[in-house]
Amino acid sequence: MATTDPFATLFDAMTCYQRTGALRAAVELDVFTAVAEGADTAPALAARTGAAERGIRILCDTLAAWGFLRKTGERWALDPELAPFLDGRSPTYVVRAIAFMASPLIWRAFGDAAAAVRRGGSVLGAEAATAPEHPVWVEFARHMTPLARVTSEMLANMLDADAGKPWQVLDVAAGHGLFGITIAAHDPNARVTALDWRPVLAVAEENARAAGVADRVRMLPGDAFAVDWGTGWDLVLLTNILHHFDEAGCVALLRKAHDALVPGGRAVAVEFVPDESRAAPPQAASFALVMLAMTPGGDAHAFADYERMCRTAGFARIDLLPMPPPSPQHVVVATR
Repeated sequence: MATTDPFATLFDAMTCYQRTGALRAAVELDVFTAVAEGADTAPALAARTGAAERGIRILCDTLAAWGFLRKTGERWALDPELAPFLDGRSPTYVVRAIAFMASPLIWRAFGDAAAAVRRGGSVLGAEAATAPEHPVWVEFARHMTPLARVTSEMLANMLDADAGKPWQVLDVAAGHGLFGITIAAHDPNARVTALDWRPVLAVAEENARAAGVADRVRMLPGDAFAVDWGTGWDLVLLTNILHHFDEAGCVALLRKAHDALVPGGRAVAVEFVPDESRAAPPQAASFALVMLAMTPGGDAHAFADYERMCRTAGFARIDLLPMPPPSPQHVVVATR
C-alpha cells in the first residue's frame, strides 16, 4: 500500500475501483493523447472527445488530484513521468491494457467476489475465462500487446535468442503471439508455430506481419488440450496459461509439452509465482484472487507446485528465474 495510515489504507481499498473507472474513462475517451496534442482545456477536450464540458472538467480534475495530470490555471498537462505510458502516440503506451484488465467481464467477476469465495471458483459459468473460444481472449490479444511487448523482450533475452540457433518453437495459447514473434525477431533461424483459437490467431498474424517475421510464424488453430502438438520442438512456450488451471489441467499441458520436446528441449512458462507463504509478494499473491473470480480452478501456483507438476509430467530439471524489473513475474523452465 502507498500509505501507513491504517484508515487511509482501508479507505483506499474501499474506493480504488473509482480510480480504475476514471482511468478507463480517460483511455476510452483518449483524453491523455488529446491533452498531449494540445487540447488541454475543458472546452477543447469536450470538442475533441464529444463529451460534456462539465464531465471532462470533473474527470480531468480528478485525474490531476490522483497525479495522472498536472493542472496550471485552467489547463492540464500529462505528468512527465507517466506521459510515455499515457500518450497514445508513444511506443510505450501501456495504459490501453485497461480495456482488458477492467473489461465488463472482469468487472462482473469481481462484482460478487464473495460468491466466488463461497463456491471456490468463478461464478461466471459459460462466461468463465476458460470457456472454449471465449471472445475475451481477442480483447486480451489486442489490448495487452504493449505490456506483452516489454515482457516478451525480457524473455527473448533470458533465453539468449540472439544466439541464432535453429529453434523450432511452439507457442501454446499464443494470444497476441508476441512471445514467439519476439524470439523469431531476435533469432533469424527460429521458426514458430502459434497455437490458439482461430479468432485470437488473427491478432497474432497481424503482429507477425508488423514484426516482419510472418514467413517464419505458422498458425495452428484449436484447443490446446485437444490439438496434436506434434514433436521435435526445442522450445514450448506456456506463457500465462498454466495459472488458468488446477493441478490436473497443468499436468496435462506439461505432459503434452514434455512429449512434444526434443531431448534437452525446454518448456518455458511465464507466471505470477508467490512465495511458499502464498501471501507475498503482493502482485503474485493477489493474482490468485483473479483466478478465483475468473476461472473454475485456476490459481497463482507456488514454485513447489510447479516443481511437483513438472516432475509428474516427466521433466528432469525445473528452474525458477526472476524476470527483470519492472515485471513482477517469474519464468519457470522445465528441461526434458
